[in-house]
Amino acid sequence: MEITTSSEMHRENLVGALWMIASMGAFAIEDAFVKVSTKTVPIGEVLILFGLGGMLIYAALLFLNREPLYIPEVLSRPMLIRVGFEVTGRLFYVLAIALIPLSVATVILQATPLVVVAGAVLVFGEKVGWRRWAAIILGLLGVIVIVQPGTEGFSELSLLAILGMIGFAGRDLASRVAPATIGTSLLGLYGFMSVVVAGVLYSIWAGVPFVIPKIPVSLSLLGAIIFGILAYSCLMKAMKTGEVSAVTPFRYIRLLFGIALGLLLFGEALTPAMLTGSTLIVISGLFIMWRGKH
Repeated sequence: MEITTSSEMHRENLVGALWMIASMGAFAIEDAFVKVSTKTVPIGEVLILFGLGGMLIYAALLFLNREPLYIPEVLSRPMLIRVGFEVTGRLFYVLAIALIPLSVATVILQATPLVVVAGAVLVFGEKVGWRRWAAIILGLLGVIVIVQPGTEGFSELSLLAILGMIGFAGRDLASRVAPATIGTSLLGLYGFMSVVVAGVLYSIWAGVPFVIPKIPVSLSLLGAIIFGILAYSCLMKAMKTGEVSAVTPFRYIRLLFGIALGLLLFGEALTPAMLTGSTLIVISGLFIMWRGKH
């Protein structure tokens, strides 16, 4: 049996952390490209084109690896539930990216792990002590601080980011019981298919005619697709390298990338409410991860 030494594990944790940082940076860049694209192209069309691009890439990967594009388990109940939540998450999060500051949408998204833990208690009956419940409540309080309901700074559009976050949390919960026979590339294929479904549904509801994207917008969409695939691949690498408990906390660095891109590219403001809420969310998430190890 191969024994992993302390120094080897430390090195693997470092490599895994670097993969996670790269993944979060790529996700943030993907969001920025999507936001740029929605300025001149209807949101539904952006979703459809983005989803189709991702589907083509994952279909090509499956073909090259001689893996099937469909297996019966794809239509299992957990997968159908996962797709439903993926459609919800993708649709409302892209709407949030398009209509509210990128930094606000990114920060609210970081509360997803807190909702996943709470959902695991309600759905799977997992045991969570009062300390982790307190951390969940503290993190959700951070979301409330950012959204500022009942104040002049409140915008109903910020609820879009919350709905997107809930959708992604539901997707992650459904992924826990998805059939093990469905590999990463197949999940990616149907994940991007969900984006297309979200785009079609929104396009029908909005009734906005499609436009032919100009070259700069087409390049932005291509950038979103490439960085989206890159982010997902780096995330899978991160989760397979080193200890999950050592690598996962670096997910929160996406918050820094999102805020930085919002400030530099879109001229967004960093408010005291944003700083306070972000701090509460990150502290809560890190505490829950730490408690999970003890």
